[in-house]
Amino acid sequence: MGIRLGCIADDFTGATDLANNLVRAGMRVIQLIDVPRAGAEGPLDADAVVIALKSRTTPASDAVEASLRALEWLRSAGAEQIYFKYCSTFDSTRAGNIGPVTEALMDALGTDFTVATPAFPDNGRTVFKGHLFVGDVLLSESGMRHHPLTPMTDSNLVSVLGAQTARPVGLIDHTVVAAGADAIGERVDALRKEGIGAAIVDAVSNDDLVRLGAAVKGLPLVTAGSGLAIGLPANWGFEPSPAAARLPRPTGHQAVVSGSVSRATNGQVREFLRGGGPAFSVDPLRIADGEDVAGQALAFAAAHLADGPVLVYSTEAPDAVKNVQGRLGVAEAGELVEQTLARVAQGLVGLGVRQLVVAGGETSGAVVQALGLTGLRIGPQIDPGVPWCAAALPGGDTLHITLKSGNFGGPDFFASSFAHLGRETA
Repeated sequence: MGIRLGCIADDFTGATDLANNLVRAGMRVIQLIDVPRAGAEGPLDADAVVIALKSRTTPASDAVEASLRALEWLRSAGAEQIYFKYCSTFDSTRAGNIGPVTEALMDALGTDFTVATPAFPDNGRTVFKGHLFVGDVLLSESGMRHHPLTPMTDSNLVSVLGAQTARPVGLIDHTVVAAGADAIGERVDALRKEGIGAAIVDAVSNDDLVRLGAAVKGLPLVTAGSGLAIGLPANWGFEPSPAAARLPRPTGHQAVVSGSVSRATNGQVREFLRGGGPAFSVDPLRIADGEDVAGQALAFAAAHLADGPVLVYSTEAPDAVKNVQGRLGVAEAGELVEQTLARVAQGLVGLGVRQLVVAGGETSGAVVQALGLTGLRIGPQIDPGVPWCAAALPGGDTLHITLKSGNFGGPDFFASSFAHLGRETA
């Protein structure tokens, strides 16, 4: 049938998160790493394509330029609707990049209205009266208030998005959403007449997202976290099917590369260490001093890979992160860690790793680029928002890889993910 839905994601883990929900709803999905060069990709055997950008924390002008290139490619591939995907915690600064990218896509598509909701109830992200909750607390009271790049200190999404856009921002609240798709459509019509260009939409359950999905069937552009993806495939007649998530059987060694500083990933690292798993800690200060930390990590891994999963991590508590950033600078510290972990991932694949877990959005972007991956086939879900994927390596081998958002996954995610892959591909 060709590509129905074209998606633009502002980071790599967010892209697989979105693709995962589309697959669960019955679509066959391919994730592309950045915008393909003209003629680089032939016909794609997929119902939806997700283009993964690394634009969440870049300058707004760069994010807009990359997103418009992605839009042009998706439209040329025949996409009938465009989905701009951002984080379920609405990660952004006061200047963007969610607002500027949304407005640029609206202008390019010639549309005067779109919706915005980062809600993903399966992962504890809900929107009520326009305010974003992370679990039982407001966004501004969650761990995201300490994020080193995009600290989120305002939970009122109407306010947050309004500060980033020239278009007025409105609200479609829970009473309207609960009344169904027709009621949502009527509210959209009323907001349009008022000159509202974008509306934050409440969602406290998956049922809310399904109702919203039906209501936005005719919109050229939707913007959301990954949650709305569960409500869109039915618009083209897709239904959940195990066949959509089928991947080849895994081979090779197992490893984890973690650069996230989130609470969830910190807990996953601690759980792996408590279980006695072999682990190598990457110290940014040693990298800055000129030590070959990547080489040391690979030597450690080579001695332990035959015994089971090996973890290479640079994951610290907020105070430790601030200390490093204070000595090296925020951008410099992040770049040092990302590039070192990317080199480690390359080396691990060279050592025969064919099952790789990567934790953290920025780390995931650096790793897939270093490995030269151009596309991922999306497979079975491990935890909400986190699927296994398969990518072709030079020479014909298959790399099974999962790109985990820092905030996602249970405490035992690192160990359990490999067992899950074995079960799902058996």
